Amino acid sequence: MSVGRILVVEDEDKLRRVIDLHLESAGFEADGAASAEQAMPRAGLADLIITDLRLPGMSGIEFIQQLKARGIEAPVIVVTAHGSVEAAVEAMKLGAADFLQKPFSLDHLTTVVQKVMAVQSLRAENQRLREELDERYQFDNIIGRSSAMREIFHTVERVAPTRATVLLAGESGVGKDMIARAIHQHSPRKNHAFVKINCTALPENLMESELFGYEKGAFTGATASKPGKFEQADGGTAFLDEIGDVPGNVQVKLLRILQERQFERLGSNVTRNVDVRVIAATNADLRAALEEGRFREDLYYRLNVVPINIPPLRERKEDIPFLAMHFVNKLSNDLGSIAKAISPAALDRLFEHSWPGNVRELENTIERSLVLASGEVLQPADIRIEAPRQSAALASQQTPLLPEGETLEHWEQMMIREALRRANGNKSQAARMLGLTRNALRYRLSQMGLEGESSNGDPAERS
Repeated sequence: MSVGRILVVEDEDKLRRVIDLHLESAGFEADGAASAEQAMPRAGLADLIITDLRLPGMSGIEFIQQLKARGIEAPVIVVTAHGSVEAAVEAMKLGAADFLQKPFSLDHLTTVVQKVMAVQSLRAENQRLREELDERYQFDNIIGRSSAMREIFHTVERVAPTRATVLLAGESGVGKDMIARAIHQHSPRKNHAFVKINCTALPENLMESELFGYEKGAFTGATASKPGKFEQADGGTAFLDEIGDVPGNVQVKLLRILQERQFERLGSNVTRNVDVRVIAATNADLRAALEEGRFREDLYYRLNVVPINIPPLRERKEDIPFLAMHFVNKLSNDLGSIAKAISPAALDRLFEHSWPGNVRELENTIERSLVLASGEVLQPADIRIEAPRQSAALASQQTPLLPEGETLEHWEQMMIREALRRANGNKSQAARMLGLTRNALRYRLSQMGLEGESSNGDPAERS
């Protein structure tokens, strides 16, 4: 059964017939043309094009330029005569996928064709994922095709136009911040401020003044009046992240904001009115905090008007391919990565992990993989997933692999320094010694602060 239509453009009749017969015996559908002019009307039907660069009439380079101008996206393999590598390089710059140098064996031809077709197939599958992602499984930058995420999208659409208070619950890294922003962006308040308040990051003794503001002289160091976060969010949305960490005395004032939309600055008796929508988020069990007396019951019910529970990634793994493709698209160009797609085998590797850090961990993993990628398509070996932390009790039961007092990070740095020393600062040679790509070595050197130095501290500009 044919697995692809290949257009062969070669003016030597005998060679063209040999290539056609060999490709057909390998399961492909071959279509021959003696010139670029003959081939052009059929190029749009091809899955792959093999073209000699030296042709009568239009040259192979001009043929590639015409294909590009007409929007024909079939990958091109160019055939060059011995000693004409410069022409092949020019063709590759124009977008050719690979090249064959005459004379070549038919087995080598098959290998190159299969490799290019495999990459093209992966690109087509990734493009399908992109289109499906754009059409059906994205709400702003929130990605998901699972039934749980689709229900969240519907809830966001319904609640956003209202002023109802929303409580987002879920583990760290599931995307509570992005959902809060989506609610704001789809509300009538979108042209006003979205003020994020990280309750965990605010020291307890400063939380009240940060949230509600203060007047000059309210405490030592208050040399001028300052509005709080709720005043900054007036007319817009206040996002209270990790609401479970708010102390009891501040909870009382939050309750008044929700009930009456009123407060006083620290050091003032003047009551201020504020028009603010509140969205809160927590990764803690607020019901348990209620039972333990750490969270006010009345405040809980004021916050929990519209609850949205975001499941962890391990419970919605069908979202992983779409999330992974989203992050590849988002990060690849910014990182300057050669990888633009992800293979099914690499996706299988992602499926195997439990993702304790959820979507945030997946994004970090894709970013790391793109930086260290060795080809245009992410493969399983490119997926570097951080090992889960061991408990101290479990770790103490196992025999250490490193000398006492040694760390893996320090050991890796020692190996890199030694490889650079042996290579006299030549990074390409050192990378080969370590079994790394040059980009992977540069990444590790940048982490060590040695990107521009050799192992002995001298500039290492040699490639």
